[in-house]
Amino acid sequence: MSPIAPRFPALGATVIGFGHRGARADAPENTAAGFELACKLGATGIETDAWLTSDGIAVLDHDGVIGPRLRRRKISDTLSTELPEHIPTIDDLYRIAPNLHLSIDVKDPGAFEPIVATARTIDPDGSAEKRLWLCTDSLQQLQQWRSLTTANLVLSTRINDHPNALERLLSDLAASESDALNLHHTEWTGGQIIMVHRFGLRAFGWGAVHERELVAMLDAGIDAVYSDHVERMMATIERFYPKQP
Repeated sequence: MSPIAPRFPALGATVIGFGHRGARADAPENTAAGFELACKLGATGIETDAWLTSDGIAVLDHDGVIGPRLRRRKISDTLSTELPEHIPTIDDLYRIAPNLHLSIDVKDPGAFEPIVATARTIDPDGSAEKRLWLCTDSLQQLQQWRSLTTANLVLSTRINDHPNALERLLSDLAASESDALNLHHTEWTGGQIIMVHRFGLRAFGWGAVHERELVAMLDAGIDAVYSDHVERMMATIERFYPKQP
């Protein structure tokens, strides 16, 4: 397909394509196999969710609970050695994708410190930390993290959760020195993305499944997209932002 010029450009030279929980449409989510497949399919970033075990290990799982229905227990109450083998650690993810952007939904705030520590171990020069996008639905949490890391900080939320106007939310985000606002793809318009950019922030969109949804976000100037369908996502991004030879 021929390249497409977006009506409104992203802030950066290209758009990050985050494989949602790895390559969820084609492999088990939040597993080493899923992360590896996302890399093979060309993802420029990987999205996952982090929790802290009772012995202080940051592990990657969406719900934070393990075991059969009648014997469910929290990861936070479980030793890392007692977890199912399919649950990877943050160290495992960095071994698989050391050079990609990583978007991590920090479900357990206790996981923040070991995630950042691992990034600093991977690249003492700080480059891995700068490719790290730490997400939460709490603006207060972002404010607390800001002085502790050079990682990018992202508010993942729904517009309806904020009774004040979008402009007020963006002002608060900019004042906290956060880096991006992440919304469901259906909540973004070109005008809203322009406003985000005016505050020096990036606009991220998640949940796109179909090509038309990806095209709509990219045409409106989105800075990163999350999708279960990695191959489709990356092919669409490359139509708007072709790889340089």
